[in-house]
Amino acid sequence: MNLTKNHKGNGGSRAGRLSLDPVRDWWASAPREVRWIVYLLLVVGALVLPSESIGSFMAPSGSDWPTMLSDQIGIYVLLALGLNVVVGMAGLLDLGYVAFYAVGGYTIGIFATKYGWNFWETLLLAIVLASLSGVILGAPTLRLRGDYLAIVTLGFGEIVKQTAANSDYVNGPRGIQGIPHPPSLSEFEVLGVQPLKYGLLDSRPYYYMLVVFIVLTIIFVKRMENSRVGRAWAAIREDEDAAELMGVPTFRFKLAAFAIGAAIGGSGGVVFAAKQTSINPENFVFLVSALILASVVLGGSGNIPGVILGAFMLAWLPERFRELQDYRMLLFGAALVLMMVFRPEGLWPSRRRKAELEEGTGGMGGMGAEVAAPAAVGADVAGDAAEVKK
Repeated sequence: MNLTKNHKGNGGSRAGRLSLDPVRDWWASAPREVRWIVYLLLVVGALVLPSESIGSFMAPSGSDWPTMLSDQIGIYVLLALGLNVVVGMAGLLDLGYVAFYAVGGYTIGIFATKYGWNFWETLLLAIVLASLSGVILGAPTLRLRGDYLAIVTLGFGEIVKQTAANSDYVNGPRGIQGIPHPPSLSEFEVLGVQPLKYGLLDSRPYYYMLVVFIVLTIIFVKRMENSRVGRAWAAIREDEDAAELMGVPTFRFKLAAFAIGAAIGGSGGVVFAAKQTSINPENFVFLVSALILASVVLGGSGNIPGVILGAFMLAWLPERFRELQDYRMLLFGAALVLMMVFRPEGLWPSRRRKAELEEGTGGMGGMGAEVAAPAAVGADVAGDAAEVKK
């Protein structure tokens, strides 16, 4: 895609906005050693984030900052990275992502309490079952597009929740209690913290576990994005019909996106259930799917740093201003509306996705509001499809 094109209309009206292009240009030309130093500093920053000095101004009075990081922020970031594969990279609108989160939570709930499996065994099983559920959902439905696909995925999320609520095997609306914590791997201590000792009193080990999961997810997703699979997703997102005409097996790659996103969501459900030691159907309501989707769109669909930023803001802001009580959600919603009006591409969009949106070709799932630029899209899709076929 020609990202240096001077867009008119909506694109031209956005020319004076704050741009991250200088940072991207510097990053693109930075030596490998500098990049690794930046990566290391970001990981170190994530590890020191639960400190009391940071929590003193990041958390409201009376709240536990490490608990906020493990129960809300870390989980939201991990789930947003998973949904970004489906929405941001493949362009498929999924409104039932919470279903895969629930599959992970109920997998550890069932197998840990009824069959005595430990955390690590159920984690692997939950990833497999969540991925399989993504395939089961996607196989009969991914030939649908746009609002039809969105309705089907929304229904799937509600089916999972209602099945759990009406099943005596998982105690119905009472849920599952007594889920064991992960087994402690070591009791060594660093600066007063035992990062590998899991229990009820200290939330920091769970946050560190989520950081590891997030880093592994970023590495995996980034490698997928730069591979043949990622180029296929980009071609499908821009114009699925053109991609299929160019020889891209679109159904197979869309199914892969659903399976990968579901697996990441399932892993988040396992960590959540192990931390809380109990789950019930009300933990997996549609609002969770909506907030994770909002995180992806608000941060910058398709751009991993933007998605992380969006998830952090959506998880942190409502908790930070909890003292406003009922008005905090009103202000929160108003802020989202203003963002979509004045910066619809998100806080930190990728160059490619920003250009797609300005051309009218970057919609998620083709909801019918896009006005495509045929010549530009055809050239872009042809290039992506040619790379996929190599």
